[in-house]
Amino acid sequence: MVYKRALFIINKYSGKGFQPRMEGRILDICHDHDVECSMEFTQGPGHATQLASLGVNENFDVIIAVGGDGTVNEVARGIVNTPTPLGIIPKGSGNGLARHLGIPLNVTSATQSIFESESLRMDTFTVNGKLSLNVSGIGFDGHIANHFGKNGKRGLAGYTKLAIEDYLKFDEFEATLIVDGKQFHRKAFIVAIANSSQYGNNARVAPRASICDHKLNLNLIGKVPPYRLDFIYAFFAGNIDRSSFCEVLKTDDLEIKLNESMEFHVDGEPCGSDSHFEIKLIPSSLTILLPSSNEKNV
Repeated sequence: MVYKRALFIINKYSGKGFQPRMEGRILDICHDHDVECSMEFTQGPGHATQLASLGVNENFDVIIAVGGDGTVNEVARGIVNTPTPLGIIPKGSGNGLARHLGIPLNVTSATQSIFESESLRMDTFTVNGKLSLNVSGIGFDGHIANHFGKNGKRGLAGYTKLAIEDYLKFDEFEATLIVDGKQFHRKAFIVAIANSSQYGNNARVAPRASICDHKLNLNLIGKVPPYRLDFIYAFFAGNIDRSSFCEVLKTDDLEIKLNESMEFHVDGEPCGSDSHFEIKLIPSSLTILLPSSNEKNV
């Protein structure tokens, strides 16, 4: 892609933090491509959205989120439903959407790929009005997301430790699902609403999900006995949807009602709890950049 002006919105606190040499790498690569580079650093929650909106108004050719899935989500809120493309330099602890898109996890390679990418109009969706690009969830994953960071360091190790500690204490819950106008009653441990394939760290909750098929994958996961290590393997091997503990539905119209309030997350970010969820697909609403080699696999 040919760009003249690029805005990089950087979350210094994503992943392992910010290293000054990263700024130099970005500047050098932009110089090599004859691109005017602007950098802005986020100052707190919601700031990335403000910066992205300003970037759209100032007619930047491309806006790049430098951070994790939460930062990508915030930047997308300022870009969604505009023609401005979103690039990603993954710097988070999970990087679910970047992994799904095949974006390199190395900063130098990811920056270089911005200028060698193809653009694609991807679907997004909302959960009770909150924008989601990747995977949102209700139940145990929502519980962990809401407690993650309070009881340990961010990253796969901290997430795994917290999940193991709370797993036995968390029970399945009853849910009424209204899918394409039809009503279902189910018990679930996790209700995952997926636009792309994974939470992050290659934990593929919806391995067959696509960001451009105008459908969401609704994955209902039951509580798996702790001794079933094969289920954990299937999670990372991309076969979880073949397990007897999972039921997968595809839909573009979804409502979920619970008997009790349940914690949930949107793209890994904690959102508190609720007992009624309205999920709305927004087809082809965001222009995303991805390596051309992965264009057919999204």
